[in-house]
Amino acid sequence: MRLVQVMIPAGKRDAVLSVLDENGIDYALSDETSGRRYTGVVSFPLPTNAVEPILDQLREETGIDREAYTVVLDAETVISERYEQLAEEWTSGEEGDRIARDELTARAADLAPDWVPFLMMTAISAVVATAGLLLDSPAVVVGSMVIAPLIGPAMATSVGSVVDDHEMFVRGIKLQTMGALLAVMSAAAFAGLLRYGNIIPLGTNEVLAVGEVRERLSPGVPSLVVALAAGIAGALSLSSGVSSALVGVMIAAALVPPTAVVGIGIAWGRPGAVLGSAVLVAVNFLSINLVALVVFWYQGYQPEEWFKADEARKETAQRAGALILAVLIFSSVLVGATYAATQRAAFADDTRAETEALLEEQPSLSLVSFQVEHGAAFPFRTPERVVVTVGHPPGTDPPAVAATLADRIEAIESGRFGLGGGADVQVEVHYTAVETSGSVDPAPQALRDGGMSGSQSTASTTVSSTSSTFSPSATLM
Repeated sequence: MRLVQVMIPAGKRDAVLSVLDENGIDYALSDETSGRRYTGVVSFPLPTNAVEPILDQLREETGIDREAYTVVLDAETVISERYEQLAEEWTSGEEGDRIARDELTARAADLAPDWVPFLMMTAISAVVATAGLLLDSPAVVVGSMVIAPLIGPAMATSVGSVVDDHEMFVRGIKLQTMGALLAVMSAAAFAGLLRYGNIIPLGTNEVLAVGEVRERLSPGVPSLVVALAAGIAGALSLSSGVSSALVGVMIAAALVPPTAVVGIGIAWGRPGAVLGSAVLVAVNFLSINLVALVVFWYQGYQPEEWFKADEARKETAQRAGALILAVLIFSSVLVGATYAATQRAAFADDTRAETEALLEEQPSLSLVSFQVEHGAAFPFRTPERVVVTVGHPPGTDPPAVAATLADRIEAIESGRFGLGGGADVQVEVHYTAVETSGSVDPAPQALRDGGMSGSQSTASTTVSSTSSTFSPSATLM
């Protein structure tokens, strides 16, 4: 609920009170003694969704303009039977529990900070996110989201569009653009300092293999859902008047980590490897703006002046159309990446099944480890190499299974468009002598530990190191 205070200009007192009486609104009237051209101040409580219609009615029927300033306060409790009846009437209406247009505009303006604190907080959040990603620390990454001031610019852009506030709209666009560029540059500079200062002496492949980094290299459709949900939640929290702090963290979750990954890729000289993260940043920014714009538009927000409503709706529709087109273009890349991921998973499952079936034909052999390595090209990271480690009894020569395994893998369906593998996949088989004790089966324990451990012992490491080429190419070691 809200407590509204309106300054009544000279000659408007009866008209203002008449509107309030017609709507069944309790009010308190105080005389204005400041000597200015106002004769009084009227205070009255209203349900949140009734503020905008009542203020519009006062302006239309009494001629009160913005010079007769209005204050809208957040009221905790109103004890009044008449107010309860008024609240029931507005609750049963179709307005929904949304704040007034003027209050929405004020809240959006407050969320869009000044340039200096915004840029500083954005740079700090990008640096913290970069540190968290390189340390593979989810807690640090979450901390970077908490301090990222990214909800304000997105909401300011959408609100400025629907209410035809050009200055707010342009300010939101500038803040988002500068924030994204600064975040990437800050992440790249900090990551470069860590790399060339030998603070984190990792190679490019090692950095891209870090868990927190790797999971953002090839985003899919679920990543887009996060951005869409964040934009909807941000718009609803703003229009309902509730705190947007937690929603801001959700929006930052869709933007800050992938932006930091882009900076890491630049610092390690592999911008192509983090192309997926760059696409994710772009589509998330666009999606958040799009859904926030649609939500505010759907809720019926429009300019105060009726003659600007049609023009504002037209411009909003054009901006929404442009955003939809851009989101569809970028989303098609994410859809392709998601499809390629399903094909890779199917290929990995089929390849493992063929490997296990082949080894079952040789009772003396066991599967120690199995890995499918993929290319770095986004969005279609196709399988490039299959690495299998086979255990055999010590003191015996392992049978050659690489050629047979390569033939079986070659026969596996590569999926539509060849995204699940194919004849160009390299097959590499390693042999290691394994000695077991008791009734322990070496294969399950080895698969869990990635090598020999537990109650089993290794008699030796690699027995042979020869190579030969098959179709697809296979290396026997």
